[in-house]
Amino acid sequence: MFRNNKLFSIMLCVIALMLLIAGCGNKATTTTSNEKEAASSQEQEERVVKHAGGETTIKGTPKRIVTLYQGANDTAVALGVKPVGIVESWDQQPIYEYLRSDLEGATIVGQELQPNLEEISKLKPDLIIASKYRHEKIYPQLSKIAPTIMDDTIYEWKDTLNLMADALNKQDKKAELLAEWDTRVKDFKSQMGDKLPIKATITNFRSDHMRVYYNSYGGSILKELGFEILERPAGTEGEDWGEKITSKERIPDLNADTFFNFNASKDSELVEKNYEEWTNHPLWKELDAVKNDKVFQVDEVYWSAGAGYKSANLMLDSLYEIYELEK
Repeated sequence: MFRNNKLFSIMLCVIALMLLIAGCGNKATTTTSNEKEAASSQEQEERVVKHAGGETTIKGTPKRIVTLYQGANDTAVALGVKPVGIVESWDQQPIYEYLRSDLEGATIVGQELQPNLEEISKLKPDLIIASKYRHEKIYPQLSKIAPTIMDDTIYEWKDTLNLMADALNKQDKKAELLAEWDTRVKDFKSQMGDKLPIKATITNFRSDHMRVYYNSYGGSILKELGFEILERPAGTEGEDWGEKITSKERIPDLNADTFFNFNASKDSELVEKNYEEWTNHPLWKELDAVKNDKVFQVDEVYWSAGAGYKSANLMLDSLYEIYELEK
């Protein structure tokens, strides 16, 4: 009788185990089925994205995107997306070195100022990311190729990140990136302490003039970090980002505690000659930043041309080095 009871107990255990396995299998099948249904639903979902060009309907999650300005190239990489088409970089052609490995294999579709519409069309994109500042005139043509969204500018990297995250269903990744950035900003300001605020001027020398930036990518980052950016002098004119200056009599208008300068990489010999002429002028030597040895040479790509999340972090890295802070 004991043997029969033991055998019966074993049989019950075997049956229970089989039922458990069957239940798990059904649960796994149900879970997989639900996941597939959710993915399918997301692929069919239509969303309306508001942007500088109006409103654009996007179906599902775009897989074949084309980016038409440098900040969008950078932001795509930051969000973990590889575009099928990108515009050529201003320098270090065809792709900036800091993005090259991530964007290897992407088709170059012309330059930021003149994208090649035929090449874009060949790629059969499902989303085009443009800038109103650069591409407003060709927006109707771009929209005929694929759904197209536009940012207002090319230098407000957070605007680009917000716009692209919405269009690409990458809101969680965006939140992660912004949280990391906020942590770094707080750390920088904490380490700088009462050294801030610092009044700063951002300059860029070309072969036949110099530029000063009042509203720029680098300037917006410096403001967030606690710097005060040189404001446009009353009575002067120029573009929204700043102005081109040819007269050395304007040098006193540039006065600030600190200068961050990057020289244009093109026509380097002429640029260097022009830079020497300006910086050897008696009025230049009277600037506070010059007298206090606070003129810093910085990277043009990280401080201006990159204009995205990744280059913003590289710019911040350079500030840690300039002010000898711990990373």
